[in-house]
Amino acid sequence: MQKHTLAKACLMAGFLMFSSGLHAADLQDRQAELKRLQSQISKQQSSLQSTSKQREQLLSLLKQDEKAVARVAQKANETRKALKDIDKELADIASRQIQLNKLRDTQQDTLSKQLASAYLAGNHDYTKMLLNQQNPATIERMLAYYQYLNDARIQAITNLKITMEELTSLEEREQERKTRLNALMLDQQKQADELAKEQDQREQTLAQLQRVLQDKGAHLEQLQIEEASLKRVLEEAKRAVKQSASLNGLAKSRGKLSWPTKGKVRHSYGSQRSGGITWKGVILSAPEGREIKPVAPGKIIYADWLRGFGMVMVVDHGKGYMSLYGHAQALLKSVGEQVNTGDTIALVGRSGGQSEPGLYFEIRHKGQAINPARYCR
Repeated sequence: MQKHTLAKACLMAGFLMFSSGLHAADLQDRQAELKRLQSQISKQQSSLQSTSKQREQLLSLLKQDEKAVARVAQKANETRKALKDIDKELADIASRQIQLNKLRDTQQDTLSKQLASAYLAGNHDYTKMLLNQQNPATIERMLAYYQYLNDARIQAITNLKITMEELTSLEEREQERKTRLNALMLDQQKQADELAKEQDQREQTLAQLQRVLQDKGAHLEQLQIEEASLKRVLEEAKRAVKQSASLNGLAKSRGKLSWPTKGKVRHSYGSQRSGGITWKGVILSAPEGREIKPVAPGKIIYADWLRGFGMVMVVDHGKGYMSLYGHAQALLKSVGEQVNTGDTIALVGRSGGQSEPGLYFEIRHKGQAINPARYCR
């Protein structure tokens, strides 16, 4: 078993080294691309055509950066869950060990008393007892008594053996889990370092993109393109989805739903954005990495990066109702999966070019955005 565990650990270490090498190469490629674009922008004269092209190139690079952040964040989340599970398992093992140690002490004490009683009773030659001219009824009672004591000792020994075997098994399991725990803690540190590098690369790309979008006209055009992209994606998702009879929509849930994450409203539905464009949903301020849960049961119909909204998940609730969750750090569910209210579907982030962490949240009915505050309390 130890050889098997060691081989597994070596294989995992090799895989992590190979995987880290791939990520490092990908990161270097994106860094080189950003430097090339920065050099190109500084050399070129400002023009609408060149700015538009550069913006598209930077957006493409930002998409790569944010998807890389999402991949690492997803792995880090899985590692946190695994650590939590192992901590719970170790606590359960410790609790069971306490119970078994008490049981072992009791069993040893019982067996000790039985052996002492047998010693005090002395050795009895059953053949002599049978040949003796004592009352047969008395002999029968004595034989039954000694047989009872013997059976009790055998049972006590058997019970003690079972307890000791379980204790040994628990000790081996505990050692195995502690080894796994140490490996996961090392993974967690590597993932934290990798996440920091990916986020730093994203910040550099975002800073360059914001310089290109300093012009108000370019910024407004960007917002209009983002809205059009979202509308097109939702229409495509709506056409692709097969309605489930088990999904009842949100019509009966007005004012009864919980918000998808804990946070304060930074931008409310209908408030002004820029150039006559208004917010079609709300932005909830929340720390990066906080869990996002669906407001109602449904089916995932979209889970990917979307221009302006970053890592986005769309849940179909039936009867024409959909909810959208944007700017996520990572998406934890895939298209086609059924989700319930208590499930964690994503983590709060800053994707989509956001400078502050938060969740963009929409509710739509038959393609039209409606105020989420009517449904969530």
